Amino acid sequence: GGRRPGGLASGTVWGGGLLPAARGRLPELYGAGRRAGRRAAAGRWGAGCDGRRLRPAPVPAPPAGAGLARVTTRQAVQATAGSAVALVVGQLVSPERWYWAVGATWWVFVNTTSRGETLVRGFRRVLGTVIGIGLGLLVAVPLAGSAVPSALLLAVCVFGIFYTAAVSYTWMMLCVTVLAELLYGLLGLLSPGLLALRLVETGIGALGAMLAVLFVLPVSTHTTTDAWIQRALRCVHACTAEAAARLRDVAGADPAPRVAELELLLGRVRLSVAPLVHPLTPMLGRKQRARRVLALLDDCAREVRGLVAVAADPEASHDARLAAACWRVEAAVEALTGGGSVAVTDQPLAVEPALAHLHGLERALAELATPLRTPSGSPLVGA
Repeated sequence: GGRRPGGLASGTVWGGGLLPAARGRLPELYGAGRRAGRRAAAGRWGAGCDGRRLRPAPVPAPPAGAGLARVTTRQAVQATAGSAVALVVGQLVSPERWYWAVGATWWVFVNTTSRGETLVRGFRRVLGTVIGIGLGLLVAVPLAGSAVPSALLLAVCVFGIFYTAAVSYTWMMLCVTVLAELLYGLLGLLSPGLLALRLVETGIGALGAMLAVLFVLPVSTHTTTDAWIQRALRCVHACTAEAAARLRDVAGADPAPRVAELELLLGRVRLSVAPLVHPLTPMLGRKQRARRVLALLDDCAREVRGLVAVAADPEASHDARLAAACWRVEAAVEALTGGGSVAVTDQPLAVEPALAHLHGLERALAELATPLRTPSGSPLVGA
């Protein structure tokens, strides 16, 4: 969700500063933009789709803290420092286009919470800009502001920004860059020199953000990852307890909200772990461990969903062994989040679906102890 406004705003930063130089062509540009918007809207929503039914999912609150211990406070200081660096260096490179560098710095920080996330996002922004400029040299420059082809390609770019926003930040930035190049072409201001300046200013902005997260109140990737993993594990236990209470016909027991919360927390875990599993990361051991942790957490979520589905069946019967299994799950979660050892017990093959899911959950939690407790490098939990 958060990337879409960022993509469109990046295009605004691209083009806003040069509009006074081409006021005579604003009606033509406005018409092309309207046509592109209509085509993109038709491609994204289509006929018969009702966007009012789509409700944004709630976002998990960031880890608690006060003062400089709060992640958002540190990030605000980092963004200010990075923007200051981008402002000074960007002014030295181009007194007229310095805002490109400042804008790049600011948008690199959006939707990131750790040092690793910001570094990866800065790299992806530069990569998307480089590819977009190369594509613009092949497409936008030869068009030379031709209205109809530019309007068609603008529609493709707008659609691409929204379509790729949740998939790849690199692809989104590629679409933003090509869109801006087409707009500059319509204004008659596009040139290879302008594209080269855009690339330099984007690199300055990304570098400013990277230096800030490395040296100004850095927030460790492992610290952020550990916090989200612990919250996900505690939510696993809460889901299990609610499902067990539902099987015992406890009034008011409803595991569905907990399952929804677990899905959101696992999404945050994937985002925070992404720098560790990035293809260019040099820490191969940590990459393997992070992938193993993600796979086992997905196993936990699958078993929890199965358990909740069984609990929702009014014909499901309560088994006395459920309480013991739930207690073992709670003990495993407490051990994983508290630094203790996870007891591994061999359980007989369960015929009852609820017990089968609980035993599967126990096994996944027990296997999590190995990647989370490996001493090489920084641990993923307990750092």
